[in-house]
Amino acid sequence: MMAHVQNLLEALEIVKAQAKVRTMVEEEIISMVQKLSEGIRDVCAGAQPEEDVSPAPVRKSIKEQTIVCLECGRSFKILTKKHLASHNLDADAYREKWGIKRNTPLVCKSLQRERRKKMKAMKLWERRKHAA
Repeated sequence: MMAHVQNLLEALEIVKAQAKVRTMVEEEIISMVQKLSEGIRDVCAGAQPEEDVSPAPVRKSIKEQTIVCLECGRSFKILTKKHLASHNLDADAYREKWGIKRNTPLVCKSLQRERRKKMKAMKLWERRKHAA
C-alpha cells in the first residue's frame, strides 16, 4: 500500500511540472496521473511496457476545445501541417497511421462547428446559382 502511495506522489509531481509548462484540462491531468502511476508501478515491478494500440485513444483525442497529437501527446486547436512535419508525416499519413477516417478534419470540435456555421451563413451554393 505504501508503494502505491509513493507511486501516486511521484506521478503527481511529474504532472504538476507538466501543468506548469502547458495548459491542461482536468481530464488530461487525471489521465496522465493514472498512466504515470501505473507506469511507475510497472517499472518498479520490472514489467515490460506494452504497446497501446486500442482505438479508444484515437476517438478521445478529438475533444471539444483541443485535439491531442497521438504522436507526441501535445494539445492543439488544429494539427497543422508544420507540426505534423515535425513527426515526418502529412495529414493523410497521420490519419492512415492512426486509423482516422480520411474525411475527419484534424481540428477540435468547437472550431469545426464554428467553421461549419460560417460556411452555412455565407451560402456559397446560392451565390453559384445566381452567377450562372
